[in-house]
Amino acid sequence: MASAYAVPEVSLRFVSVWRRNFLVWRKLALASVLGNIADPLFYMLALGFGIGALVGEVQGMPYVAFLGTGMVCQSAMFTASFEAMYSAFSRMHVQRTWDAIINAPVSLDDVVLAEWVWSASKAVLSTLAILLVLLAIGYGRTWLVLWILPLGFLVGLCFGAFGLIMTGLAPSYDFFTYFFTLVMTPMLLLSGVYFPVDQLPAALAAVAQALPLSHAIALARPLMRGEVPAAIAQHLLVIVAFASVAYYVALVLVRRRLLR
Repeated sequence: MASAYAVPEVSLRFVSVWRRNFLVWRKLALASVLGNIADPLFYMLALGFGIGALVGEVQGMPYVAFLGTGMVCQSAMFTASFEAMYSAFSRMHVQRTWDAIINAPVSLDDVVLAEWVWSASKAVLSTLAILLVLLAIGYGRTWLVLWILPLGFLVGLCFGAFGLIMTGLAPSYDFFTYFFTLVMTPMLLLSGVYFPVDQLPAALAAVAQALPLSHAIALARPLMRGEVPAAIAQHLLVIVAFASVAYYVALVLVRRRLLR
């Protein structure tokens, strides 16, 4: 059992597992992309232009651009979470793909690392899709907006790690409902996706400041306006800390589940 808590063993063998996931995804890429981006895209366009016609500008931005920037981060969060839960759980528990892989000269740590990076990679795709829509309707036309893509990857690492924690604990797909209800929904509503965090009561605003999605949005919105964000190191440190700790917890849980 002590080995379950060992420091993660990182090797380049994870790249082969990542590539395997990519090749499988490529066969169903169109359906996968549509499934990951359609919902936030419709929300952005409907709410952005609908409510935007009523509220005008928010924090110096047209509401559709304000909402779109939040949706970029939200989309990365949802895409990585879905991949790290439903898809990874299928490969681990239902299809037993992980069992087959670790019979090769590939460790379980390599597999978990590959799943983590793959979930973040898919988050970048959804981030790019939302950004392209914003660019097409005339917002975010600044070279600084390109930095939102690596930010999407970082958000994907953070929430991909949370998703892997749930995969390490889940007895079935139904278990993931707890994560969406108790974590994702409050994260979505309190992190400033739809309205500025400073509009919240003081107690809720304090909670929002501790959420990783809030820090991602705090970086993304200035970039969309063509401005360098304030307190970049602080925001990045919070996201990286959440991602690193959650990844280690996920790895321990998966080790205990599969190697006991």
